[in-house]
Amino acid sequence: MLLVDAIILFIHIFFAILFVGGSFFIWLVVWPTSYELTEDEKERTRIVGRIAKRFALFTHISVIVLIITGIYNATWYLGTFSALFNTAGGHLLLAKIIIVGIDLIIIYSNNLYHGKKIMRLAREGKFEEVARIRKTTHLFSFISLALLLVIVLLASALQFY
Repeated sequence: MLLVDAIILFIHIFFAILFVGGSFFIWLVVWPTSYELTEDEKERTRIVGRIAKRFALFTHISVIVLIITGIYNATWYLGTFSALFNTAGGHLLLAKIIIVGIDLIIIYSNNLYHGKKIMRLAREGKFEEVARIRKTTHLFSFISLALLLVIVLLASALQFY
C-alpha cells in the first residue's frame, strides 16, 4: 500500500506543479512578453487568449486530478474524518481545502465571465472596455495567485504534522 500512496502523492505533486507553475508562468512570462510581440492590442489579446485557452485544458485536467488525488491523500494522512476537526494537521488541511475551493471559484468565474467577454470586445475593437475589464480580471488573478501561494505554504506546513 505504501507504493500506491507514494505514486498517488507523486501524481498530486506533479499536477500541482503544472497548475501552480503554469498560473505563475502565464502572469510572469506570457503576459509581459505579449507586449514585446506586438503593439496591436487586438493581436496581443488574441495571442494571450489562445495561450490561455490551451492552458485551460491542462488546468481542467489538473483540477480534476488534484481533487481526486487530494481526497485519496487525505484519507491516509488523516486516518479518520473527525481528525480534520480535532488535530492541528487536520485544521491545516481543512484551511487548505477551504482556500482551494475559494480559489477555484475565483479562477473559474473570472475566466468564464471575463475571459470570453475580453476576447469578444477585442475582436470588436472596443479596447477601452477591454482595458476597464482587465483591471478587474487582473485583481482577481492576483488574488488567485496569492491564494495559490497560501495553498502551497499550507501543503508544506502539513509535512510537519
